[in-house]
Amino acid sequence: MTAVNSFTPKQLSAAQYVLALHQPEDRVAVLVRNRARAQTIQRILLAEDIASPRFQDWLKEQNNAGADVFLGMNPLRANSFARTKESVREIRHVYLDLDEDAPASLRAIRTDGNTPVPTFVLDTSPEKNQVVWRVDGLDREQAESLLRSLANQFQADTAATDIARVLRVPGFTNHKYNAAFVVRAIQQSDAIYHPRDFTIHEDSPEPPRRLSDGHSPPRRLPSGHRSQSEADWAYAKRALARGDNPEQIIQRIADYRSDDKADPLYYAKYTVEKAQADSHRHYQRDASQTSQDFNQRTEFRPHEAITEKAEDQGIDRR
Repeated sequence: MTAVNSFTPKQLSAAQYVLALHQPEDRVAVLVRNRARAQTIQRILLAEDIASPRFQDWLKEQNNAGADVFLGMNPLRANSFARTKESVREIRHVYLDLDEDAPASLRAIRTDGNTPVPTFVLDTSPEKNQVVWRVDGLDREQAESLLRSLANQFQADTAATDIARVLRVPGFTNHKYNAAFVVRAIQQSDAIYHPRDFTIHEDSPEPPRRLSDGHSPPRRLPSGHRSQSEADWAYAKRALARGDNPEQIIQRIADYRSDDKADPLYYAKYTVEKAQADSHRHYQRDASQTSQDFNQRTEFRPHEAITEKAEDQGIDRR
C-alpha cells in the first residue's frame, strides 16, 4: 500500500526543478527542439550549470523563438557526450507521459493504492501530464520493465519507456499545439521509492506482482511485443507503399521521436532509407517471382498455340 504522504506540495521553477531532479555535479542532457525550423540542439552539462541564470536565459531565448525545452530524467556517465541507454549512469527516476484521457489516468495513479505518490506532476498542455517518481535500487532492465508496466497500466505513451528519455521543463512554453501553454511542475513528495514500492502488472491473466529488489533474470517481453523503432520502420514502409513523399515521412518520424532521440532527423532518415531498401528488395523478388511464374506457365506450350490465342484476342504481337 502507498505510504501516507505528509509533504506539502509546491510549485517549482525551471531551475528548482533541475536541482530537485539531479545533484549539482550530475551530467544531464538538455534538448531544445524547434519544429518550425526543423532544428534540434542537445547539450550535456552539469545540473548546476543548467540551473544557472545565464543558461536559463539562453533557454528562454530559444523558447521565445518557438523551441520546446526538454531535460534528461537520469544522469549520464562522466565521459558521455551522447544521450543513449548505455550512457546512463544510474536510474534516478521513472516516469509516465499521459496523453490520452490524462485526467482519468492521473486519478487512477492517485487512487490505485499500489502505486506510490508521484514525486512530480507536470501539466504539459491542457489535460495532458507527465508524472515522475524518484527511485533508487533499479537497474536498467528493471527500470524499463517498470516503465512499460506503468505505461500499460495507466494508458500512458508506451514510446516514453526508455531510461534515456527527456521530458518537458516547467516555466517554458509548449509550442507543440496551436495554443501556447506554459508547463507547470508540482512537487508532491520528497520520498525515494524502491522496487518493492511498485506493482508489476504482467500482460497475462496472472495476478500482479511486486518488482524484486534482487537481480532476478530479466522478464521476457510479451509475445508479439514491438519496439517503437520497429513501429517507426513499419510506418515508413506503409507510407512509402502508399506513395507518400519520403522527405515528409522523415519529418513526421523526426517530430514524433524528437523527445527521445539525440538526433531525431538522422534517426528518421536512416529509418526511411532502410525501409526504402527493404521495399526495393521485395519489389525485385516479387518481379523475379512473377517472371518465373510466367515462364513456368508458358514453358510447355507450343509457340504457335500462344500466337493463335493472341491473334484471337486482337493483340498485336509483332
